Amino acid sequence: MSTPSTVDTTLDRRELFIDGQWVAPANGATTDVIEAATENVLGAAASASASDVDAAVDAARRALPGWRGMAISDRAEVLDWFARELKTRAKATAVLTSRENGMPISLSIGANGYAPSMMVSYYAKLVRESAAEDIRPSAMGKRTVVRHEPVGVVAAITPWNYPQSLAAMKIAPALAAGCTIVLKPSPETALDAYAFADAAHAAGLPAGVLNIVPGGREAGAYLVEHPGVDKVAFTGSTPAGRAIGEVCGRLLRPVTLELGGKSASIVADDADLDHFAAQLAGVSLPNNGQTCHACTRILAPRSRYGEVVDAVTAAVAALQIGDPLDKSTQIGPLVTRAQQLRVLDYIEIGKHTGHQLTVGGDIPDGIDTGWYVAPTVFADVDNSARLAQEEIFGPVLTITPYTDEAEAIAIANDSPYGLGGSVWTSDEEHGLAIADQIYSGTVGVNHYALDFAAPFGGVKASGLGRELGPEGLAPYRRTKSIYL
Repeated sequence: MSTPSTVDTTLDRRELFIDGQWVAPANGATTDVIEAATENVLGAAASASASDVDAAVDAARRALPGWRGMAISDRAEVLDWFARELKTRAKATAVLTSRENGMPISLSIGANGYAPSMMVSYYAKLVRESAAEDIRPSAMGKRTVVRHEPVGVVAAITPWNYPQSLAAMKIAPALAAGCTIVLKPSPETALDAYAFADAAHAAGLPAGVLNIVPGGREAGAYLVEHPGVDKVAFTGSTPAGRAIGEVCGRLLRPVTLELGGKSASIVADDADLDHFAAQLAGVSLPNNGQTCHACTRILAPRSRYGEVVDAVTAAVAALQIGDPLDKSTQIGPLVTRAQQLRVLDYIEIGKHTGHQLTVGGDIPDGIDTGWYVAPTVFADVDNSARLAQEEIFGPVLTITPYTDEAEAIAIANDSPYGLGGSVWTSDEEHGLAIADQIYSGTVGVNHYALDFAAPFGGVKASGLGRELGPEGLAPYRRTKSIYL
């Protein structure tokens, strides 16, 4: 087992990025960002107050006419430059993010390093190639011009688990559509958010087009209901999403909500268990289980139930736990002490409610620093149990038996959530047929991975709207019909 890094580096970012400038918070407030593996302070990040949010929204409003009025080709060229600047910072940003939230560097290099640059490039290309308007014939020989206009000033609020990717999923399409944006990142990962500011500054993004104001819940709540905001884009917990949705509903303000999940993997009778076990870490335990779409419920056929339990247990027991900056690490620490305690509480619930603990169940042996939880598997879990119904957001898997395919589908759909899911079978067409019956925004067949060119989002308590793909651009545009 590798041990946590003891790199002694302090990274202070005590200013906000507003109107293209570095601005001290009005009240001088900062928040310490703690390294998940060492429990040491990484650095202090500025913490925005209501007056700082006012300044950021005002800057975005002033910048909106110029940015939305820019020729699409010129706007896309600026975004291409922005993407290049993000790419030059990719490795450093990935390392910093892993230190903040504990994500293994093998995942972070893509998710927090190169993905933002790729998304900005994707949307720059998309708007170059998509028409800003179309002319439709109407009755009696008349015509209607349908124009796609930017929705306006966007408030983006992002969490700590995939801070760079989830911010880029909002920044890239919003800027490509001609919107301006105020980003409020999570205080737990506030330091890495400055990579966007640094890249924007270097790329010559016009002042006020992108503003970054780290802060706590109060700053986020104030931003959501700010009268100068035209749309809200949020990724985070379902309770927070409900509160934001209520505010936006009252204000008749467009909102995109990407929320929690409790996804299921249906292992079919004919599944290749070696392939399933090899994919398990990436599908069910990505980012130490701190992933909204993770397939943490494993549904196994009774005819092969013992095989599945053994395969899952062996795969989880073999995972490398340790320093998130070690390329061989598969399970790093959780983001905070509070998150570690939350997950350990769920494990205790599992132990005291009769579920079969097959591996894990505590803090890993040999590590006494950092917020680690050993990857844990509970078998014989009824789908009505709390472990199967509530989002744990940590490295805890449950295994539930099913009798036939209809029961498997019913169990998969018996959840308040509907974000992800997967089907494992040697017959891909059969897998597609099962996937069609899973009530979820996304499903993988024999794997699960987000695709930049395809929509991502959930149903039920997993949220509203879609991000990524052409569908991810649409929420940042509104249509106007001009009748000729």
